[in-house]
Amino acid sequence: MRVVAYNIQEFEKETLAKANAKVHDLTLISNPLNLETIRYAEGKEVVIVSAGDNLDRHLLDALQQIGVKKIITRSVTLDHIDLLYAGQLGLHIANTPLNDETPQSIAHQTIANLNSWINNQCLGQACHCAFKCAQKKESLL
Repeated sequence: MRVVAYNIQEFEKETLAKANAKVHDLTLISNPLNLETIRYAEGKEVVIVSAGDNLDRHLLDALQQIGVKKIITRSVTLDHIDLLYAGQLGLHIANTPLNDETPQSIAHQTIANLNSWINNQCLGQACHCAFKCAQKKESLL
């Protein structure tokens, strides 16, 4: 998948690159995601953000308009994303819900989400899409 990760801290670069193992076309950006930096997401299918990126209606509209279909946050919290509006736009949303919040664990969870999406698998507890799909229903059983 073609992916851009925003708000990347220096200590995250190596862990994300190693977890990715050159599977996905991954661009790492130290800038936060906003309307001025959205240009880095052009041509990408997935945007990876941090809890410091505020994905309100305006930003979600802009992401959808340039073709972004999926968003992963490198956090447990989702309060920085307008989930209801993202669902209305048909965007897939995932987080990194495990209690282990080390950079290595977050990187592995992030890449695992990408791998599941590319293999058309449900993300289970990491899935926060508004869609009612058979995959989600099966993964919760």
